[in-house]
Amino acid sequence: MVAYMCNGKQHFAWDWYHLAPFSFRSGAQFHTWSRAERSPSMTTGSGSRTMPTIEHKLNITEEEVPEHIRRLAQEQGECPSSKDKVIEQFRNYILEHNECQPHRNDARYLEKFLRARYWKIENSYKLLCSYYKFREQNKSFYEKVRPLDLRHVGQSDILTVTPYRDQHGHRILIYRFGLWRPNRVTVDDIFRATIILQELGSLEPISQIVGGVGIFDLKDLGLEHILHLSPSVAQKMIALLVTSMPIRTSALHIVNQNWLFNAAFKIFKPFLNAAMRERLYIHGSDMTSLHKHINPEHLPKRYGGLHEDYSYTLWLDMLKEQCSGNSIQKDMEQLGFIFDQA
Repeated sequence: MVAYMCNGKQHFAWDWYHLAPFSFRSGAQFHTWSRAERSPSMTTGSGSRTMPTIEHKLNITEEEVPEHIRRLAQEQGECPSSKDKVIEQFRNYILEHNECQPHRNDARYLEKFLRARYWKIENSYKLLCSYYKFREQNKSFYEKVRPLDLRHVGQSDILTVTPYRDQHGHRILIYRFGLWRPNRVTVDDIFRATIILQELGSLEPISQIVGGVGIFDLKDLGLEHILHLSPSVAQKMIALLVTSMPIRTSALHIVNQNWLFNAAFKIFKPFLNAAMRERLYIHGSDMTSLHKHINPEHLPKRYGGLHEDYSYTLWLDMLKEQCSGNSIQKDMEQLGFIFDQA
């Protein structure tokens, strides 16, 4: 439990970044409520749940943040009356320590790092440095990458992000590794495609506050896939999903795993911190276990839900059709991505 001041009053909140025992959960037997899960569900005024909106569009304005998500932000330490002051303190902290040099230090940019670490300046700075260290070590994932050239990744249906949110406001990042054909799609292209989704998601204030969730569908995982999962690959994947991006992963759900899962998990396990192990849920083929965390109306039909599958390529279409010349494209270009003019 930590204390923070807002509007001249002392408030208390759980320090969710550090509060987590050393374990991982079987989704069929255990359930740990995250901070986001304690927020009000997306319901109508009568209390009945509504179907999420289907739209490949980024919610990049503060005005699009629902009131219950605003309340959650304040529970996480965000105080409207002192936010500008904290951002300025963070900016000065960066200048004083000088361990990394962000390419931007405007309020909108720094705010997403503060939100990702519950407005704790020291932890936010560690995240900032980890982010730039990852970028420096993996320049080929950013520099001169043309997002629209990654259409082959989307056409393989290896990964996507839902165009809707679950009952807690999370977008859902879905990997279907059994569909991966390493001779057609490289590991690096999967990383590039993931980074594009993560960077776009980090532009959304709602996602900055609640984070996102991941589903790793391991149906048809084979030896040809395991052979490409080196410790280096595992470390980079965990960096993207856990330690080095300005957007939190609130939970990771493993479904449809087979006997090869144990071999894959041994590669990933050393890179999972205690907090992430607490947010890892193993469901097997029991979709009712998954439904304890994500309501069926917010899931694809293949996981016992109501939705069709939505391709990664639809997000690329969004970038091409909706973002040409606007602030989203400019933000991405500052990171090194290239968008050829039509």
